[in-house]
Formats: sequence, C-alpha cells, structure tokens
Amino acid sequence: MDRALGRTGGFVSTAVARRSTLPGFGLTMGLTLTWLSVIILIPLAGLFLKTFELSLDQFWGIITSRRTLNALKISFGLSFAAACVNLVMGTIIVWALVRYRFPGRRLFDAIVDIPFALPTAVAGVALTQLFAQKGWLGAPLAELGIKVAFTPIGIFIAMVFIGIPFVVRTVQPVLIDLDPEIEEAAASLGANRWHTVFRVILPSLIPALLTGFALAFARAIGEYGSVIFIAGNLPNVSEIAPLLIVIRLSEFRYADATAIAVVMLLASFLIIFLINRLQRWAQTRIPAH
Repeated sequence: MDRALGRTGGFVSTAVARRSTLPGFGLTMGLTLTWLSVIILIPLAGLFLKTFELSLDQFWGIITSRRTLNALKISFGLSFAAACVNLVMGTIIVWALVRYRFPGRRLFDAIVDIPFALPTAVAGVALTQLFAQKGWLGAPLAELGIKVAFTPIGIFIAMVFIGIPFVVRTVQPVLIDLDPEIEEAAASLGANRWHTVFRVILPSLIPALLTGFALAFARAIGEYGSVIFIAGNLPNVSEIAPLLIVIRLSEFRYADATAIAVVMLLASFLIIFLINRLQRWAQTRIPAH
C-alpha cells in the first residue's frame, strides 16, 4: 500500500512539476522567434543580400581600399584601446563604490549612468567644447603640444566616455556578491594584498570583466553620434567606419555601404565570439568559494 501511494505520489508530483512549467511555451517561443527575425535576422539578411549585388572583385576592391582600411583600423583599434582602458578604470571605480563608504558615494554611483541617458550628440558636443584648443581641458593640453579635438585622441576619449558604464554595471553586482570574508580568510592564511587581489578576487571577477569588456568594445565600434563631433572626420586620419558608411549612403552607393557594414559585422561577431568563449573557459576555471 505504501509503495502504491509512493508511486502515486511520485506521479502526482511529476504531473504538478510539469504543469508548473511556464504556460504557453509554444506561443511564447513562436512570438520570440518571430520578433527576433523581424528585428534582427531579416535586416541582417537584407544586408548580406544587398552585398551580393557586387562581384567578388568589386567587393574586395571596396574593403581593401586605402580609405576603408584606415577607417576600419581607426574604429577597431581605438575601440579595443578604449575597452582596455575602461576595463582597468571601470574595475577601480567598482572597487571604490562597493568596498568603501564615503560622502557622495551614491552621487558618484549615479554619475556612472550618465553616458547611458545622455544623447550621444549632446555628449559629442560637450566633449568637443571641453577638449577644443580653447576649452577647459583642451587649452592646458594645447600648451603642452597635445591636440585632442579633431584628432584620433578625441575619438578615443569619446569611446572611453560611452563605454565605461558597461564595465562598471557588469562587474558591480558580482563584486557585491563576493563575500569580504573570503579576503579576510586569505589574509589569515598569510596572503598579502597583491596575492589576495590576483589569486582570490580577480579569478571570481574574470567572467564579468570579460563581459564588460565585450560590451564596451561592441558599443565603441558602433558609436557614431558622440564621435563625429570630436573626430574631425578627415579621410585616412580621423574618419571612423560608421561615418564612411553614412557617406556612402549619402552618395547612393548602397552596395558599397553594405560591403563595409558586412566586414564590420563579421569582424565584430568574431571578436565577441572569441571573448565569449574565453569567458566560458574562465567560468570553468573559477574556484568554488
């Protein structure tokens, strides 16, 4: 009798567990796939189809032209450099906001989100005025022989500005969940501060750091509004790839624009894919605390 009840109870619990699954899975999945197709897959497919209007020689000629290569080099090179800077400085900012209590901490925590809320064009104008040769920061730098506005340095600064929140907001919740007692335990076992940071804290933060780096890098590659105002937009000098795409569109050279866009898309996808694989590898190497 007990065995029968046990078997019956098992069937009941299994049935309840199955009924507790999210209802309408088929409808939900259908809407999800439809929405993703309309918003993401179909536009990307149209991008590739437009590129097929070019012959292989024409496509290769467009993407290997001096102007295109320089624009891609500026976009990807400066985006990578800005993401690296944001990775380091964002981690320091997160550490200060999470591990310390000081007057105005909540205000500084809110300031981090300003690049999220500020229109990119407004950010570009503000940075241009600030770093112009007569600006508050541009004038002292100009006396030192450093020109920021209308140079690749200005592009780099704009990319750092728009990318810093991605690192901070990605790493912050992970550091909050990291128990400070782990650091105390490491210290009690004789670890100094550097050993505690590099052997205890950083291994737990690596997946979040890589995610923040990937987000900041992807954001910087596609940035347009805040960059064009401070870049100067000189071909082969300070012209970013998104601006070159817009120029080709304004010239009604749609196939040329889509060819450059496809190269950016494939390169960005490959880089982010590699970063995600590295993140997965890091997750498997994190010690259990």
